[in-house]
Amino acid sequence: MASTSEWFESVAEAQRRAKKRLPGSVYLALVAGSERGITLEDNVKAFSELGFRPRIADLPQERDQATNVLGQDIALPVLISPTGVQAVHPEGEVAVARAAAGAGTLIGLSSFASKPVEQVVAANPQTFFQMYWTGSKDKLLGRAERAKKAGAKALVLTLDWTFATRRDWGAPPIPERMDLKAMMKFAPEGIMRPRWLLDFMRGGGLPDLTTPNLTVEPGEQAPTFFGAYGEWMGTPPPTWDDLKWLRKEWGGPFMIKGIMHPDDARRAVDIGATAVSVSNHGGNNLDGTPASIRALPTVVDAVGDQIEVLQDGGIRRGTDVVKALALGAKAVMIGRAYLWGMAAGGEQGVSNVLSILRSGIDEALLGLGRSSIHELTRSDLIIPDSFSKGLGEPR
Repeated sequence: MASTSEWFESVAEAQRRAKKRLPGSVYLALVAGSERGITLEDNVKAFSELGFRPRIADLPQERDQATNVLGQDIALPVLISPTGVQAVHPEGEVAVARAAAGAGTLIGLSSFASKPVEQVVAANPQTFFQMYWTGSKDKLLGRAERAKKAGAKALVLTLDWTFATRRDWGAPPIPERMDLKAMMKFAPEGIMRPRWLLDFMRGGGLPDLTTPNLTVEPGEQAPTFFGAYGEWMGTPPPTWDDLKWLRKEWGGPFMIKGIMHPDDARRAVDIGATAVSVSNHGGNNLDGTPASIRALPTVVDAVGDQIEVLQDGGIRRGTDVVKALALGAKAVMIGRAYLWGMAAGGEQGVSNVLSILRSGIDEALLGLGRSSIHELTRSDLIIPDSFSKGLGEPR
């Protein structure tokens, strides 16, 4: 189906439309990577190094994409990855949640998100709540309990973040809050993107850069985005005993996001985690870390028979999803791809991205002669000897 004003046929087209629609600072925040962007670039590039071994006859008439992640049945192996405060669209994570529900999948909601967990769960009961290790244990537990009370089905703890703010190419300026001074400074950007500005004004005003999910009770005064950063920077990093404590106190499905080393994956198993996400924070952590897809086989070999393994980073096509599944991932998580869709067309744009990925997965399954995503194996891929780049060779 060719692109129209209401439909785009690729994630790349969604990105192009997002760039045209969003103010420059907002767009740059979506594509940012730490320092030189080595990891950011490799997250996407690594997928191109993997080839397929297609079949041509006795191909399956029907292909199944359904799976189960942390106890939740979903219709396709693509999850919405948690992302922070959005200035992309006024409906924010609520619209994303509706699009995910319409596609039969779940959303990971960031504790730094722009919409409260109660509203997001109402839009999609299959919501996972994500937290950073920030603040006191009482605060951490209070936020988790609030999410559980709202109906969140799992807790995701993100640890692949070292607050790398340096960008060799220049970081986009982000205001503390949208006060008069900030509005005057960013007014030219808004004027240059009138459709974006009009959407927000119709939605009630300019983006609110607060984090409502960092309060223990809904409706409390929420910290600003940078206030949340400040709390994170002032909180000592957790120990494995701390993570075990949180997993036990939560008492339900528990994912650790940010695994790149097989030893960390083993420790996640030891503390009783339900799942791990192989991730490098989309290239916004320690620059020079290899692509997450390169680390996936080593982590799967280490713990794949003991814990669910997901992959996050660089997904732009359905074939990327299939490559990750063939390397052993239970499912993948997407961030930038859905944000570009959101910028391009709101809820419909997110649905558009998920539809593109679903179609791409189906076409790849057909070409490989597989009737289900669960039949995929490494034998479906051509994997260069150098692919893992010292992270450990696949079995």
